Amino acid sequence: MKLSRRGFIALAAAAAGRGATDHNPVTPWKNAKIRPVSEVPNRHTIHTYFNVTPESPDGLHVLFYTSVTPEGHSGEIRIQERATGRETVLVRNLDCEDAHRVACQQWVSHGRKIAFHDMRHGEVVCATVDVKTHEERVLAKGRMVSWGQPDSDWLPIYGVHFQPGPYKNVELLNVSTGEIRTVVTGKQVREAYPEQIRKLYGDKEISTPFGTLSPDGKLIFFKLSAANDGYVPLPEGHLKWPRSYQSDREGLVCFDIERSKLLFFRREWGHPAWDPSSRKFINVPNVMIDAFTGEEHPIPNLPKFPGSHLSVSPDGKLFVTDTQLGPFGGAKGEWGVAVCDTHGGNWTMLARFQGSEGATTWRKNHPHPAFSPDGRRIYYNVNSGKYTQLYVAERGDTGSGVTDGG
Repeated sequence: MKLSRRGFIALAAAAAGRGATDHNPVTPWKNAKIRPVSEVPNRHTIHTYFNVTPESPDGLHVLFYTSVTPEGHSGEIRIQERATGRETVLVRNLDCEDAHRVACQQWVSHGRKIAFHDMRHGEVVCATVDVKTHEERVLAKGRMVSWGQPDSDWLPIYGVHFQPGPYKNVELLNVSTGEIRTVVTGKQVREAYPEQIRKLYGDKEISTPFGTLSPDGKLIFFKLSAANDGYVPLPEGHLKWPRSYQSDREGLVCFDIERSKLLFFRREWGHPAWDPSSRKFINVPNVMIDAFTGEEHPIPNLPKFPGSHLSVSPDGKLFVTDTQLGPFGGAKGEWGVAVCDTHGGNWTMLARFQGSEGATTWRKNHPHPAFSPDGRRIYYNVNSGKYTQLYVAERGDTGSGVTDGG
């Protein structure tokens, strides 16, 4: 085979390009394209939390909460078609505890349904809404929803943290059948870790909120809680959001659902989020924790990100975190979103923005970044200006620098 000089040069250049391929998974995020998810003005658009993605499993829709009130405590659940921007209202007239997690709306049942909680007539309820039919079902009362997986019918629920009543155990709700399954009781947890829990709560009765289901559905970690000494319980059917902290919440417990086995206790809750392997989870400050032993594995050569909420990409190669920007030369109230290599060392600041404005809720909303199911987009909230807005960053191919998201 004979090659012209031009053909030889072209082949040589291509070979050189292949040899110079940048395998740093952070690189494509250095010139990400960033924009608000919605262009509709004069309202809050809020993604609920870093443990769940707002994008549907099939990538066609984005889920968010909207509100036109200054504090953001009442509002609606909507989905938006990513291709057209067309929005559909699924639930109206929600009454939320705060704008920090709003209705805890999240995809379940392979994207066929949305789960959420709401205060209705003096009672907290767990409910779902069907994305196609808009049929709404109340499946549990006296509880709040926690964090499940979008391809599962099982969803962790828990007794209201400041007044759990009889609902003090770790429970899973099947959002298709309505079955509620007790996974482990608060009494069992105290019996397993008596001294550790006594140091946190004395002899006060504990409950087990904020359960987070592993991607494979076999493990769950959850928090411990006890009502504040000064909290006065309200009569059944007359509950209202206290609009302040009325419970003490600390301690992290990991449980093997498949083998019905308590795995470990950790005093600090931090901000845990599962790795896609289901064998470990990430936590502050930049550590991976073995889900079976509790052993910590620090991620090396990265900054400590203050105020951070971390979540791992679907392929496990990256994590994204929000952070206050004081240590990075930022102004007062400025926040950012950083993308980091889970092996350490490589990272980039994806966006910087004012983070002290937005919804006037008593418990401030945070960026709470999360990846899309295909790992190509990162969603996060921006508290800049009058309204909190949901932004999306889509990865690029080359380039560098910091993009302003607010």
